[in-house]
Amino acid sequence: MHVTVALILTVGLVIFLALGIPIGMSLCTIGCIGFMVSSGSILSWLQLISMPMKLANSLQNFLLLSIPLFILAAKIMNGSSITNRIFSFANTIVGWLPGGLGHANIVASLIFAGMSGTAVSDAAGLGQIEIEAMTSNGYDREFSAGVTAASSTIAPIFPPSVPMVMYATVSGASVGALFIGGVIPGLLMTFSMMAIVYVVALKRHYPRSAFPTLKGLLSSFWKALIPMMTPVILLVGIWSGVFTTTEAAVVATLYALVVSFLVFREMTFGHLWQILKETARETASIAFVTASAAFYGWVLAKCGVTNAVATWLSNLTDSPVVFMLIINVALLVIGCFMESIAAILVFGPVLMQAVTALAIDPVYFGVIMVLNLMIGLLTPPFGVCLFVTADVAKISFKDMLKGVSPFYIPLFGTLILITLFPGLITWLPSLLG
Repeated sequence: MHVTVALILTVGLVIFLALGIPIGMSLCTIGCIGFMVSSGSILSWLQLISMPMKLANSLQNFLLLSIPLFILAAKIMNGSSITNRIFSFANTIVGWLPGGLGHANIVASLIFAGMSGTAVSDAAGLGQIEIEAMTSNGYDREFSAGVTAASSTIAPIFPPSVPMVMYATVSGASVGALFIGGVIPGLLMTFSMMAIVYVVALKRHYPRSAFPTLKGLLSSFWKALIPMMTPVILLVGIWSGVFTTTEAAVVATLYALVVSFLVFREMTFGHLWQILKETARETASIAFVTASAAFYGWVLAKCGVTNAVATWLSNLTDSPVVFMLIINVALLVIGCFMESIAAILVFGPVLMQAVTALAIDPVYFGVIMVLNLMIGLLTPPFGVCLFVTADVAKISFKDMLKGVSPFYIPLFGTLILITLFPGLITWLPSLLG
């Protein structure tokens, strides 16, 4: 029976996703079918009456409240000249390198990562400004789109990070430790992507800006200083214990409102109302996927599939390194077909049992899991960032793939590096206590 239910839950989900059925609806429907098959009697099906309650209860987590607030803060930042200020500052400090605007694109994503926490927000927010600036200065449109899509994956790795918040809810790992653990991997992604831009720029003779004067550098820094303080405030506040992750999201939102309304004076109440409606829609979508994934995971556990898979994974090898390499391959495949938050909620509890059995650090595992799934945002057939960036750049999906392909090298390189050297993730959280 377990084998039959497992096949229904996995193969059925793949079929539904291939048919283009939304992930939340797919998880709910297949979960219900799996539950009915495992129950075996019509009377047992009556337990499905409690399904709405299970969906609602899965959202009763104070930590989840931080997600809509981080989304709101990012949208408020995007709704003013903050993105222009960040990109201008990034161009000032690295624009003099070969392929300067490409480097500025990546550095701006690193800075904006401290405000958005999601790859799609980065690609959609900064993307239009970055791609327009690059193409108007002689860069190929497909390469401009490729840099933009690839650099957007830094946002969920460098703190704060919405996917890491979701991982914390299923693993019990410290959100603060996860955020700080993503700092070094985020920097590795940044510098390795810049290396690719440097090589391509020399080959294609892309332009560069003049070396900045001290006055120009200070002016650009001053204009971008206020928004750049966001990640500093969040990390220092969380690390020092002044506020929790959810409270940090509140602080980020209030800070964004003060900056947009009172400092830069670029936000209107009409614009804010539109932002609130967009945030509500995105939050509702995430909440439905979260609840559906929780129900699907409950069916997996009830039918014994979770324990069976966890036991099988634990028996594969006694080596944590070999286990992590195997899991990397599995997560890369999962990331190609499933949205990252749903993947974390469905597979996180299953994998955590094996992770605990092998005494693997949950913070180390969490950062690696998130990076795997972020690479999935850039891989067909369901790479969300590919579609978003292609739409912003007004290019075909084929050209989008061509533009992003060189950046698989630094992404996979960083993934392998942090897998083989766990200290790249765990050292900074340990240092800061």
